[in-house]
Amino acid sequence: MRRPPPRRLDRPAPPALAVAVRMLARRDYGRAELRERLIGRGVAEADADAALDELARRGLLSDLRYAEAVVAQKAGRYGRRAIAHALREKGVDEAAAASALASLAGRDEVAEALALWRRRYGAPPAGEREKARQVRFLLARGYSMSVALKALRAAASLPDDDSPA
Repeated sequence: MRRPPPRRLDRPAPPALAVAVRMLARRDYGRAELRERLIGRGVAEADADAALDELARRGLLSDLRYAEAVVAQKAGRYGRRAIAHALREKGVDEAAAASALASLAGRDEVAEALALWRRRYGAPPAGEREKARQVRFLLARGYSMSVALKALRAAASLPDDDSPA
């Protein structure tokens, strides 16, 4: 990631709103993450909060929109638990996170885990060690133990692609 050039001490810090708008022009941020980055760039906390309030008023900063973008990006590659954890880590407020995660309610997690497993492994585990490794992979991606085991059972019952029909 590119760092901003060092600031000369005789120059005042740029206004918080201008810095925040430049950052939002590159990608969407949640309120907490953007606040942390502004403060990290030397913006006073009060100025950062005022800039964030103004951006939210203008509709340029929205935790809900950011949470929906994170969910859309991670859905299919991660389970609901991992996505919820990522939103908490980014400081997205609970209401926005819950609303964004509601879009995952109708999805079949077992089918998603099976598709992810198929892209990664393609063949059922040969032994217990391999099965444990494949389960750990799905667990690390945020799927529950029951979903991971159901996906592996479904994978074991799938016919091989090489077998004659």
